[in-house]
Amino acid sequence: MNVDASPDDAVRGVARGDSPVPLSVLDLAPVGAEISPSDALDTTTELARAAERWGYHRFWVAEHHGMPGIASSAPAVVIAHLAAATSTLRVGSGGVMLPNHAPLVVAEQFGTLEALHSGRIDLGIGRAPGTDQATARALRRTTGTLSADDFPQQLGELMAFMRGEFPIDHPYADVHSVPNGAVPPIWLLGSSGFSAQVAGALGLPFAFAHHFASQNTLPALELYRQSFEPSEVLDKPYSLIGVQAIAADTDEEALHLARPIALSMLRLRRGNPGRMPSPEEAAAYPYDEMESAFVRKWLDDAVHGSPETVRAELDELRERTQVDELMITANVYDRKAKLRSFELISQAYRLN
Repeated sequence: MNVDASPDDAVRGVARGDSPVPLSVLDLAPVGAEISPSDALDTTTELARAAERWGYHRFWVAEHHGMPGIASSAPAVVIAHLAAATSTLRVGSGGVMLPNHAPLVVAEQFGTLEALHSGRIDLGIGRAPGTDQATARALRRTTGTLSADDFPQQLGELMAFMRGEFPIDHPYADVHSVPNGAVPPIWLLGSSGFSAQVAGALGLPFAFAHHFASQNTLPALELYRQSFEPSEVLDKPYSLIGVQAIAADTDEEALHLARPIALSMLRLRRGNPGRMPSPEEAAAYPYDEMESAFVRKWLDDAVHGSPETVRAELDELRERTQVDELMITANVYDRKAKLRSFELISQAYRLN
């Protein structure tokens, strides 16, 4: 249990039940072949309410664009809805892709969310566009070269807007983010070492995308810990990792639910994103040798099985990475099976 945390700690969660660390949820509002975006967002809302009952600590949604299978393109809007539908659960972004937005806009959006739901909002920030280059240009309204190299400057502006800390000679010294007041904690997200080092240097909490960049997990976490400098936010490092984890009554059923997610990732990596395939579509897909290898690797990196299997693998992963929190994601096609998966994991750890 994280004995350093208190119930009013804005960053550190408190472990519940038999879990050694807090367990949280990342959801993308996946849209299936026969599922509308409204249905997908309704499932996300139902999952957030259930996650609160089941003892999960926080619930994040992620920004993606131009992907027919994901309905979370506007995280601030979804966060407002989810926070209004719950009462104690921390709700936030995992994350807002800062290069797509003016820092002042993000500061105002999350200042408003914090004013509406004081003490329950997280602002996770990423430096990737979360989309293709053409869509990124449309979001940024520029025809110039797109680069993530400006991220440190954008992040600095965002933090200064939220805290009202521009130097007196700065061009934005007289520009104010409104509403202002309490500032939600800022997390840096990453799938490589760059954001890990920035988070460490600034003394911010760090969230790593283990669920799609597992080969970089341990090096990035080590960079974060090595580069960490204490700040007014944290006196020591605090990290979480996103984990694809699917639980069902049996190992075989969980594998059946996991295969469509693997196929969806395969299509995304091939530059052909679409709606989430059904288990039947995934079973009938004519995989070639390279595609089969990709799916096998993805399934090896994901956690799936009975509640006992999932708990054992999550415990091993946490021990291996020494992270302070696990954030579970499961883009399961079927609504009932998805909710059941998170419920089974909660029960396995006796979270509530």
